[in-house]
Parts: sequence; C-alpha cells; structure tokens
Amino acid sequence: MATKEKNIWILLIFILSGLVVGGLIGNLASYVDWLWWLSYSQSFGLENPVVLDLSVLKITFALMFKINISSIIGMVLAIFIYKKI
Repeated sequence: MATKEKNIWILLIFILSGLVVGGLIGNLASYVDWLWWLSYSQSFGLENPVVLDLSVLKITFALMFKINISSIIGMVLAIFIYKKI
C-alpha cells in the first residue's frame, strides 16, 4: 500500500514563493487606485544592525521583514495548493 508522503521542504518553498509573488503583486497594486489595500504593509525586525567587532573579523547582523496583505494572501494560497497536491 503506497502512501503519499509530503516533504516539509516543499511546503517551505511553496510558502516562500507565495510571499515573494504576493509581495511583488502588492507593490504593483500600489499604483492602482482601487487596489491600494493590497499594498498595505507592516515592517518589523532590527532597525539598527547589531555589529560584532572581534578586531580580526567584523560581523553585522540585521533582519527586516516587510509583509503586505497580498503576500499573506499568497502564502495562504500556497498552503492551500500544497494541501491539494
């Protein structure tokens, strides 16, 4: 009896692609008057990067997320499509 095994890496690829494509659509929707709500976004993360200076090596840590409504819709659609396949 064969079982359908789903891989977590495939799900992560689907979610990331949904976020990227949704973010792109949200940025393009900001130029259309009646689609302004798709481009509403919120940014969060480290505003000032953390710098670790070891005199031989300098490492800078920074992470910033900008999520808009269409990227959330894209992520939900990606999960829905993943569950269907």
